[in-house]
Amino acid sequence: MRKKILRSVAQVFLPPVIGAWMWFLYLTNKKRWHLSSGVPDTPFVVTFWHCELLMAHFAYKKVANRDVNVMISDHFDGEIIAKTISMFGIKPLRGSSRKGAARVLMGAIKAIREGENVALTPDGPIGPRHSVSDGAVTIAAKSGVPIVVINVVPEKYWQAKSWDRFVIPKPFGAIDFYVSDPIDIKGLQKDEAKSLLKERMLEHAVG
Repeated sequence: MRKKILRSVAQVFLPPVIGAWMWFLYLTNKKRWHLSSGVPDTPFVVTFWHCELLMAHFAYKKVANRDVNVMISDHFDGEIIAKTISMFGIKPLRGSSRKGAARVLMGAIKAIREGENVALTPDGPIGPRHSVSDGAVTIAAKSGVPIVVINVVPEKYWQAKSWDRFVIPKPFGAIDFYVSDPIDIKGLQKDEAKSLLKERMLEHAVG
């Protein structure tokens, strides 16, 4: 009972605190933008590594005005993340390629057909770090849309000892935001598409 109460309290108070902290880190860092000029005006799939997700939405908002649905797993941490990103006008799409895969896949394809984008971390929610699950390439292939990669690389950062070695930028430094050219996976086998996506995602990844 106590655990349930503490979680309920956390769900109310943590999202605005985390959201304020994200804005603080963003505003106190110099931004270096490395943006593709070819980001499509039509729907696409967005990918970024789980360890870099804290600031990824700032890069997305820089290049796209289209609504985006972010795939977030169905657990307590996911609930906190969902409430936090909602404050930035981002829609949570609950589930992952490992849990509730069919439901979230249908939700993602539906969102794309309605003219919105879908974003996910191919190595989330439990890793292994920098691995690529089927989710992104499956959604892109079934929807007939390209994939755009976002990387967020702080000059100075704290790095957690979690499975993903989660990255938190330190204030008063600089952050490099990378947005790739669209990756077209049409005609590729699933393993070929996953290999290509991983290669592109590692080009500017935090070590």
